[in-house]
Amino acid sequence: MVYAKTVQLLSDDRKVTFHDVTDEVKKAVAESGIKTGIVNVYTPHTTCSICTQELAFDRCVTGLETLQQDFVEALQKIMPDCVREGIYLHPGPKALAFAEKYDEDARGCHNTDAHLRSQLIGRSETIAVLDGAPDLGTFGHAFLIDFDTTRQRQRKLRLTVMGE
Repeated sequence: MVYAKTVQLLSDDRKVTFHDVTDEVKKAVAESGIKTGIVNVYTPHTTCSICTQELAFDRCVTGLETLQQDFVEALQKIMPDCVREGIYLHPGPKALAFAEKYDEDARGCHNTDAHLRSQLIGRSETIAVLDGAPDLGTFGHAFLIDFDTTRQRQRKLRLTVMGE
């Protein structure tokens, strides 16, 4: 049996957004009626990632939990924010011309750091379903991370539950 669902999310403007999608994952598994199998958590957006991690509870002045802020800062060290032209080769003149055809402004194209972070972390997670619930462990939560800080955006979360 296969059950699929799409959830819409709205990311913040000008900052990395961590969407805790644990409840959506649990709800999709419950709606599917599947007791044993897997749930694939996926986003089609090339500047977003899916991960599982525990809650840190404490928050920084950025609004992120401390563990989330530590993660953002660790990635910042190896993939700095694209704050000006010339930091990365992308986007080049052909990419900018292509984007302009689709009403994308130059700032929106300078999100190379978000693309690289997404590529490193990945855009999906597969979680075991046991006894009709996702097996996230004692403290685990599922997150969609939007690394694109160029503007507020609508994002899609795709959930596919498979099993019996």
